[in-house]
Amino acid sequence: MARLLIVDDEKNIREVVREYALMSGYEADEAQDGTEAVDMVRRTDYDCVILDIMMPKLDGYTACRMIKEIKPVPVIMLSARSEEYDKLLGFEVGVDDYVVKPFSPRELMARVKVALERTYRAPSGIMRFGGLAIDAAGRTVTVDGVKANLTPKEIDLLIFMVRNANIALSRQTLLEQVWNYDYFGDDRTVDAHIKMLRHNLGAYRDKIVTVRGMGYKFEA
Repeated sequence: MARLLIVDDEKNIREVVREYALMSGYEADEAQDGTEAVDMVRRTDYDCVILDIMMPKLDGYTACRMIKEIKPVPVIMLSARSEEYDKLLGFEVGVDDYVVKPFSPRELMARVKVALERTYRAPSGIMRFGGLAIDAAGRTVTVDGVKANLTPKEIDLLIFMVRNANIALSRQTLLEQVWNYDYFGDDRTVDAHIKMLRHNLGAYRDKIVTVRGMGYKFEA
């Protein structure tokens, strides 16, 4: 069972995130500032750290840099500031993902799951949904035994959605996780790829469900 460290000077945020972490099957500890977080990482083997930027004693950027020197644990940064400069600075100090407040606790847990899989797990084997088979390691998709003609980005998109099956994913999340943070596009990019992906999945196109006003999810 993965163990998370939730670091934020706002108690209510720590408690909400911890509640969702426990519901997601994780263990979770709390720290109220960067200094306490660094000390706890020295003493405890955490699998992921959720870290606020603006905190007393030691800010999130500095705390992240110190934590990474202790252990290469994935760090997800929380911030009320959404400027590109803040994100780039975070990535420079080793942040693995960046979530802007206010945020969805469920989406945050989805990002934790992805960070853990990316850091600790070997590539998944073949995932099957009826006649739909997805080989993540081999990067191939077959529909009723016939290889689907997907572009590399369509395969990336499908694998990410399958690994987060039954979770509603916003268009912004898909842009950030599949196209990465250096992509300067808009929501129409996601919609266009989803349209083509559905077309190529044939009889299994309905596995990709539109979540009105938000984005999409893969129904397992």
